[in-house]
Amino acid sequence: MKKKQLKHNILITAGPTREFIDPIRFISNPSTGTIGYILAQSAKRRGNDVVLLSGPTHLDAPVGVKTVCFNSALELKKCTDRFFDWADIIICTAAVADFRPAKISNRKIKKDNGLPEIKLVKNPDILKGLARKKKNKVLIGFALETENVVENSLKKLKSKNLDLIVGNLLSEKSVPFGKRQLTAFLIEGGNVKKHSKISKKMLARIILDRADKLCYILMQPKKGGKLW
Repeated sequence: MKKKQLKHNILITAGPTREFIDPIRFISNPSTGTIGYILAQSAKRRGNDVVLLSGPTHLDAPVGVKTVCFNSALELKKCTDRFFDWADIIICTAAVADFRPAKISNRKIKKDNGLPEIKLVKNPDILKGLARKKKNKVLIGFALETENVVENSLKKLKSKNLDLIVGNLLSEKSVPFGKRQLTAFLIEGGNVKKHSKISKKMLARIILDRADKLCYILMQPKKGGKLW
């Protein structure tokens, strides 16, 4: 007999942030939001209540999912703070800019005035901020690396107190943006599982299965034993 899955409140972040320099120029990245949208739709089909926080994408909002849009990292932080208490599981797939311009020009910066100097300041570490107050919530993050993907992902897992991290490698042979298959490393505690040439739909299924299991573990007395 198939085990009945528990219903959860799941908060998912997806897509890029845009850090505006002037009204028409911004700092951003190539994130398409695909994995976050697939996770949101899959989680909804399992009977969960889902809120998707989405940066700018060209994707259609998942059916039946409350979707809240943001542009900048500061806007995303406000959104995560708004829904934090409501969520049981938080899955952060959004590609958040580490820096933003210290000042935003209210007019287009003209090249005739010479090369502008743009001072950058750090954005808040949203994932780390969520981890500080997570208590009995499941917190899952993503890491996109150009080298040493397992080592760097493991470091992020520990430094940000995550329950699970999904590491991806960006190289000439591996471009994880959009609907392409990818190689992903799921890291939980000291366990690393490599999934080669996996579709994002299958990856979303595995992540949601692990999130459900982690929620179950959090509700149980500490008994030790293997998680996998």
